[in-house]
Amino acid sequence: MSNGYEFHYDAGHGWLKVDYASLAQAGLSRADFSGYSYVDDRHMYLEEDCDAGVFIERVKAMTGEMPIIAEIDDGNNSYIRAKRRNA
Repeated sequence: MSNGYEFHYDAGHGWLKVDYASLAQAGLSRADFSGYSYVDDRHMYLEEDCDAGVFIERVKAMTGEMPIIAEIDDGNNSYIRAKRRNA
């Protein structure tokens, strides 16, 4: 499991970008997250208010450390908003 992740945000919201392999290693799947998160073929983009916290707490419980998170400002409207919602 990687310990480094990107947190993308725009003027209105933010998402933690997590690859599916890291989710699986944490014992999580798309079914564990809300429809406010987004997906593509390789990643989930976990919404900041609830879903990202579920993943972060799981990583912390498994590794004993907080994941390293790099913040990325996507400007006024993040490209993530054009992806599919988790269903």
